[in-house]
Amino acid sequence: MTHAQLRPPTMADVARLAGVSHQTVSRVLGNHPNVRDQTRARVLRVIEETGYRRNSSARALATRRTRTLGVVASDTTLYGPASTLFALEEAARAEGYLVSTVTLRKLTMETLSEALDHLSEGGVEGVVAIAPQRSAVAALAELRCPFPVVVVGSGPGVEIPSVSVDQHLGARLATGHLLAAGHRNVWHLAGPEDWQEAADRAAGWRATLEAAGVEAPMLLRGDWSPLSGYRAGQELAGWVGRGLTAVFVANDQMALGVLRALREAGVRTPQDVAVVGFDDIPESEFFAPPLTTVRQDFSTVGKRGIAMLLELIEGRPLATARRIAIEPQLVVRASTFPHAVQPEGVPL
Repeated sequence: MTHAQLRPPTMADVARLAGVSHQTVSRVLGNHPNVRDQTRARVLRVIEETGYRRNSSARALATRRTRTLGVVASDTTLYGPASTLFALEEAARAEGYLVSTVTLRKLTMETLSEALDHLSEGGVEGVVAIAPQRSAVAALAELRCPFPVVVVGSGPGVEIPSVSVDQHLGARLATGHLLAAGHRNVWHLAGPEDWQEAADRAAGWRATLEAAGVEAPMLLRGDWSPLSGYRAGQELAGWVGRGLTAVFVANDQMALGVLRALREAGVRTPQDVAVVGFDDIPESEFFAPPLTTVRQDFSTVGKRGIAMLLELIEGRPLATARRIAIEPQLVVRASTFPHAVQPEGVPL
């Protein structure tokens, strides 16, 4: 008897013999509703004939005692998603749970479905999806899952239970700070169009200007990178002397690029143009000048997200609303001060 004949049957063997995909077998094992009765019967027959058995973690799914949670994420090279992922893993460990993470290049209906099937096969009791893009949240809403799902970073208007930082409030704090400093208007460099966080920050900026009776100037858009901030900063430098004295940038990385472009153009910060960022990345206090920014409490997001998921898994009533918004904090540094007023102790 050959080695190949001695090995136990795998899910791939079941899929091949039943004439279906690996994903379909996973759905049958997870009792997923979106499988035709005829297909389900054929897969179960092959499982019985081959003697295929799931691994221990998958079998434990039936008892809901795997003490494993799933996390689906993308864009983890960016500060926000990476910090959120770390906070979730830390909070899960504190509750005695292991975390199985699937990192995707892009959050689409297909990739999310495959990720959830993979996590289901691994026996997770529930999943947190870090889904800052509106298209990703829409895809999640269409998928039917055999376990509870909580979304992080999704913003308002989401039917799925969610936890996020109040981006709209953060933008109002940033824009209001600049207006209170004496600036007659505030420009905005926004993030990518599909990101809910970018949309909420832009909406908060615009609402603050409208409440102050100020017409919003042209909105610029970047992709979260310092390079996109640098290119936008070159454009902004051309408006200095024509009404531009303050800029609210949608994240600190783009703000770094803006600061460099302004400096190369001979524009002083904050004497000529004040700059506020968003995120409070660890490096922001070491920018030249140190950056005024909006701090997001990722640790609280992680704790509240895991707590909400465990409540859903255990069938307990949610202790709070199905959507939790965490308040951000404005951190004032040397990149802003009252316009045309030199504060004591700050050299020109």
